[in-house]
Amino acid sequence: MSEGSARPKADIPISRAAEPERPVAGNSELAQLMRAFDWAGTPLGEPKTWPQSLKTAVGIMLASRQPIWIGWGPELIYLYNDPYKSIIGGKHPWALGKPTSVVWREIWQDIGPMLSQAMGGDAGTYVEAQLLIMERNGYPEETYYTFSYSPIPADDGTVGGIFCANTDDTQRVIGERQLALLRELAATTGDARSWQQACERSARALATDPRDLPFALIYLIEPGGRSAILASAAGIDRDHPAVAPVLSLDQPGMWPLAAVHDDHKPRVVSQLASAFGAGLPSGAWQQGPDSAVVLPILASGETGRAGFLIAGLNPFRLFDDNYSGFMNLVAGQIAAAIANAEAYEQERRRAEALAEIDRAKTAFFSNVSHEFRTPLTLMLSPLEEVLAKPEGAVLPENKALVSVAHRNGVRLLKLVNSLLDFSRIESGRAQASFEAVDLSRLTADVASAFESTMERAGLRFRLDCPPLAEPVYVDRDMWEKIVLNLLSNAFKFTFEGEVAVEVRPGADGRSAEVTVRDTGTGIAPEQLPRLFERFHRVEGARGRSIEGSGIGLALVQELVRLHGGGISVDSEQGKGSRFTITLPFGTEHLPSASVHSNAQPLATAVRAQAYLQEAAAWLDGRRDAPDSLAASGPQDIGGPPTAHDGRHDLVLLADDN
Repeated sequence: MSEGSARPKADIPISRAAEPERPVAGNSELAQLMRAFDWAGTPLGEPKTWPQSLKTAVGIMLASRQPIWIGWGPELIYLYNDPYKSIIGGKHPWALGKPTSVVWREIWQDIGPMLSQAMGGDAGTYVEAQLLIMERNGYPEETYYTFSYSPIPADDGTVGGIFCANTDDTQRVIGERQLALLRELAATTGDARSWQQACERSARALATDPRDLPFALIYLIEPGGRSAILASAAGIDRDHPAVAPVLSLDQPGMWPLAAVHDDHKPRVVSQLASAFGAGLPSGAWQQGPDSAVVLPILASGETGRAGFLIAGLNPFRLFDDNYSGFMNLVAGQIAAAIANAEAYEQERRRAEALAEIDRAKTAFFSNVSHEFRTPLTLMLSPLEEVLAKPEGAVLPENKALVSVAHRNGVRLLKLVNSLLDFSRIESGRAQASFEAVDLSRLTADVASAFESTMERAGLRFRLDCPPLAEPVYVDRDMWEKIVLNLLSNAFKFTFEGEVAVEVRPGADGRSAEVTVRDTGTGIAPEQLPRLFERFHRVEGARGRSIEGSGIGLALVQELVRLHGGGISVDSEQGKGSRFTITLPFGTEHLPSASVHSNAQPLATAVRAQAYLQEAAAWLDGRRDAPDSLAASGPQDIGGPPTAHDGRHDLVLLADDN
């Protein structure tokens, strides 16, 4: 094709602007309605006579997908687009061509001043989420809109009208408000500790939303009864005619409680004003509610209580599915709060009952320990006298029997003393006297009492207790019980290998660590969490004796805690166990009144006597020690000295524990 030849014309779409000019263009419903409308009877006149500025504004409005209305002239004659129909509601199409003050007479007191401001100058107005009580569907309705009033310049430069773009915020504002109430309900009732407290706190939360609930009453059905008692009220006085302290489910009344209770469905009650007069609380509104809803409070779980929520309804909203769903959530949350509070109350009562049982048990053990301790001590004394008699004074077979009786008596006294220690700790009567000690030396001295017993059992016994950089504050008596219990436990479950006691500074440099390690039978992993529980015994464990009270390790843990320390255990079946005690240096972790200067300690051998005699009885798997061990007499392990002439000093023992 030559350069000068004519080019074919492309198909160019013709816009509506290129069509023959029409004052109102477009095919929308409102565009067609405007073209068919008799504008001659309005101040605007025929559309062909409209000023160009109005035609332009109308064209922009009709082409927009945002709800928009235009008011033109001194009376602000009303025009709007298709999206705006959802806002104007039942006033469509009546509102077209009417003065704005007529279209929105019910909200004119709200929007009139703003329109006057926009019409009087160059500046427009803008508001967000403005509350407007509109009557667009035959009843006053709560709505929220974000909108701006922008002046439209006329052809002569003056303000000819108003251009208003709208955003409907009604659902957002109401939804946020209702969500805030549900959050407040959860936060307020979360720590309620009784059903009364749950109801009172629920009422306080409901009072924070007086728009959706002008007033509210919470009734709970009495257990096993057919009447409901008033538990709490929000937004209404308890002496109001609409409030009764007790409502019967069987007698007819204003509130259909029986029907709601039977089918668990809400009921709306209307014409409240005629029933109770005009004095019903209006909440946040100037007009009181004429309807209320009765909702079931369903018993939740085993601890819930059934009841009813009677709530006044927002006079400017229909009780539709959204409103009903919200009220059901409110009633459900109140039910959950009551159930949770009742569960807490039941748990508290259960805990108090268990605590009372525990106190009774502690008192029982304390009393029994006292009752047993004195006669046991008095029984052991003459047995020790017999064992201390010179050779030949007692027949060997009789002395062996006395030795058995003595060892078992000492063992029983050890158990009684342990029970008494527990009762003192639980009742807060454990009198500790903490003093600075060389923990390595004290631990080695206490542990060495087991050396001969370990050797007789064929076990290696290793003490690795180098001096620490600073002293540790302990109660000597308690510490010796701790070490002896752990060594007794290690000996009982170790048949070969070694038992070791080690003292080291802690990794943090602020504490000391004492470890008792053995190569014994070990402990199953599932037993470790309960190892320090009182009276717990490891089932199926192979030991030198099947006997045991199950309180030794529990007592150790309690005594360590009194020292402000901790105890842990690592164990593997078939390889042994390691018990590690951590004690802080210094005295900051101890009661100042219990820290004392050094006192004269009781001889370790005397305390160790019960543990050593029990361990001796385990040797070779027998309940009693061999005669060779028994024949040595208690004096070899700290018993009373032998009086070769058969005479002893008498000591009067008065046990006031």
